[in-house]
Amino acid sequence: MSAPTGSAPRDRATRDGAPRDVDLREIEFELDGRRIDAQPGESILQAARRHGVGIPHLCYREGSRADGNCRACVVEIDGERTLAPSCCRAPSAGMKVSAHGERARAAQRMVVELLLADAPPADPREDSELRHWAHELGVGESRFAARAPRPPDLSHPAIAVQLDACIGCTRCVRACREEQGNDVIGLAWRGDHARIVFDCDDPMGASTCVGCGECVQACPTGALMPRLLGPDGARAADAARVAPRAAERRVDSLCPYCGVGCQLTWHVSDNRIRYVEGRDGPANRGRLCVKGRFGFDYAANRERLEVPLVRKPDAPKRVFDGRVPADWREQFREASWDEALELAAAGFARIRAQHGGGALAGLGSAKGSNEEAYLFQKLVRTGFGTNNVDHCTRLCHAASVAALLEGLGSGAVSNPVSDVLQAELIFVIGANPTENHPVAASFVRNAVARGATLVVADPRRTRLARHAAHVLQFRSDGDVALLDAMLHTIIAEDLVAHDFVAARTTGFDALRAAVAPCTPEAMAPLCGVDPDTIRTVARLYARSRASMILWGMGVSQHVRGTDKVRCLIALALVTGQIGRPGTGLHPLRGQNNVQGASDAGLIPMMLPDYQRVANPELLASFERLWGTALDPRPGLTVVEMMHAAAERRIRGMYVMGENPAMSDPDLNHTRAGLAALELLVVQDIFPTETAVLADVILPASAFPEKTGSFTNTDRMVQLGRAALAPPGQARQDLEIIVAIARRMGLDWACPGPREAFEEMRQCMPSIRGISWERLEREGCVTHPCVSEDDPGQPVVFGERFATPDGRGRLVPALPEPADELPDADWPFVLITGRQLEHWHTGAMTRRAQALDAIEPEATASLQPAELARLGLRAGEFAAIESRRGRIVLRVRADDGVAAGSVFVPFAYAEAAANLLTKPTLDPFGKIPGFKYCAVRVSRAPAPTSAA
Repeated sequence: MSAPTGSAPRDRATRDGAPRDVDLREIEFELDGRRIDAQPGESILQAARRHGVGIPHLCYREGSRADGNCRACVVEIDGERTLAPSCCRAPSAGMKVSAHGERARAAQRMVVELLLADAPPADPREDSELRHWAHELGVGESRFAARAPRPPDLSHPAIAVQLDACIGCTRCVRACREEQGNDVIGLAWRGDHARIVFDCDDPMGASTCVGCGECVQACPTGALMPRLLGPDGARAADAARVAPRAAERRVDSLCPYCGVGCQLTWHVSDNRIRYVEGRDGPANRGRLCVKGRFGFDYAANRERLEVPLVRKPDAPKRVFDGRVPADWREQFREASWDEALELAAAGFARIRAQHGGGALAGLGSAKGSNEEAYLFQKLVRTGFGTNNVDHCTRLCHAASVAALLEGLGSGAVSNPVSDVLQAELIFVIGANPTENHPVAASFVRNAVARGATLVVADPRRTRLARHAAHVLQFRSDGDVALLDAMLHTIIAEDLVAHDFVAARTTGFDALRAAVAPCTPEAMAPLCGVDPDTIRTVARLYARSRASMILWGMGVSQHVRGTDKVRCLIALALVTGQIGRPGTGLHPLRGQNNVQGASDAGLIPMMLPDYQRVANPELLASFERLWGTALDPRPGLTVVEMMHAAAERRIRGMYVMGENPAMSDPDLNHTRAGLAALELLVVQDIFPTETAVLADVILPASAFPEKTGSFTNTDRMVQLGRAALAPPGQARQDLEIIVAIARRMGLDWACPGPREAFEEMRQCMPSIRGISWERLEREGCVTHPCVSEDDPGQPVVFGERFATPDGRGRLVPALPEPADELPDADWPFVLITGRQLEHWHTGAMTRRAQALDAIEPEATASLQPAELARLGLRAGEFAAIESRRGRIVLRVRADDGVAAGSVFVPFAYAEAAANLLTKPTLDPFGKIPGFKYCAVRVSRAPAPTSAA
């Protein structure tokens, strides 16, 4: 709609998820006698900062809603009696403003001096904005009396609360409630007694704080500070000490944990990261979670591998349960790099010569860079002579990729996570983003605060359910039934986008026939959701202006994971909810570079950019590029590799930055297979459960020690930059891969990440328009990006899908029971997953002091009624057994866990959940069914390690 005649054009803009009217015209006004312009929506303070004019401010923070409560930023406006807060006052044409005049300056000095009265003595480590502005304004020590001192709150392992330094600016309140949406920090009491509180005036460590540290980053005074980490990640002797926010240097990089791809800045002193700040990247907008903020000290942990190790000839491999044996080091001797590399390369060459390339395999890493993934798969294919190369995507979203490639021709997401801010309805299924992708979850909460409708579907009632309009707590094997009932409703009630279906899809008639019997009444007993709720949600999804689906491993980590994703694709296609902002399909990627590693070819049936090895023309193009013949047969997936190792069909394996002895299903079988290998070479930073079964261990570089490109869940290619030097003799992963390749006779140069990336561009059309120089210049470019002037495509499928005919393919899937149902002997369903503080197998996070202090031991979560029925109380120990293994751990009461279910995180080696899980694979994605197996629960004595 056009603006009324004579009025200024206006638009709806968002800051921190909140819509407001914004004047689209530039405005000229006068500031301290100088004419400057203000851009649409800018305050006086913002315009002044852009023109290099500093106005004191303490409650204002770029990116947050302006509050105007500190009054440090007051300015004098010609013709107005009172001074105005410049942070929340918009300029008008011709306005005359004085920020540095005597009247404004006197008020600014008085405000700062009054605030200084209660401040503790200056501490150079604080990097305090209050002290900065006091210095700028020439304010010394305050003349005013201070309030009685308050004791510090040191109850949280990561954050020190020192309310003596608090000035009541409420930046922490807005950061917690409006940006992160966690609703923990608030203001209590009135007048002079008003102060910041956590929940109902609880100690921070006892509150519902999730440790994201947004309040720490927002605090301008040091009232909220990161706790100090001692040497080697140990707690500092002085528990009251805080980490310095002033450091020798700052390095812009990325978070090494989940697939959101948060940009951050490391503050570094003495080759140690001291403090972390979120940067205003497109995926995080300055936000971080507890892992990104406080999970960095693992790189300095005393258990780092610093020298190559070789197994002693008289030290046979021992399959073990629980943690890595304390005496693991006695099985190895130190070696030079030349010896270790020669043993590895010569061993691989010998096995290849004696048994063929098919007797070798490689597991690359989704924690490494794109360049490392590319060169690793190239080494396996050209040096080993096999396509037996895989990585952890097989264990998280392989089912999603299989269904998306089949239905849409592309295995990547259609829209970025931040598109939830443009959605009218958000459907989150089989995902727990508040624990696994916390920054992504913050955008979902922001969207709900703006008026979006949230539907959460999951066998567990997760934290995100508190924000949902509808919560569908379906049975663990009931999601296909639920989704088919939604499809039935949409088709039966003629909510189909007929023009879209006719023009852009195939298979609709077969889908309609398949779901015709799947009425909500027929599916309700299978999925556990009442028919009226199913119909309501289906109607909301179909009728919405823009509906977006996000899912996680609760969908994909099933033996029928591919079928579940087929149903989600069908929902989007039959309603036309794809190809536009605020719509689409988004599988939330697990690891920080699982998207990039998959793009780069760490998949046994795919060459880089998902070009199939079985396609002769595509294979020939890579043979020309790499100068060697390639195997045209798809290779083995990670679980198939373990079976083949146990059967002696795989004899040698190269594992870089993966930990299959913790991450694979049925760990007893997996560990036995790894121990049976003639040659296992492990390249890692810690003695993981996999590394201690190796013949050769190569000490590698941690994430903060390397430079490379990484691709997040949104398809954003971003640069990670080295901030630290590797310890001891540890080397760069890229250097190690190249060294093995050269010793195996490959004529490789010694490329750095820049050169490797340029080679990738030659064979990967999706990144052809992204040069290394462009990455350095822009920091982030979204693929597909086909040319240097292509801005990248955050939203895809606007006009056609990536299938040969350009149409989306509808593939029906019907409900089937799980392959291992509960019975009288095994009455519970085990659900495994991650938790907020610990990542994947815990190799990094359990060596991060703050994270391990928050969640130090394994727990199993059950419904309180189930605990009572079993005669257990929260905190007591229980044994959980399946047909494959047994673990003992404490139990935790959780109302969100359904009756008949038990949830166990899989990060704890001493109670490894994957000792229980089944190795049965999805027939299409070849992913194991981690999320469903039958178990029993019983009281147990405390394990020896916990007694």
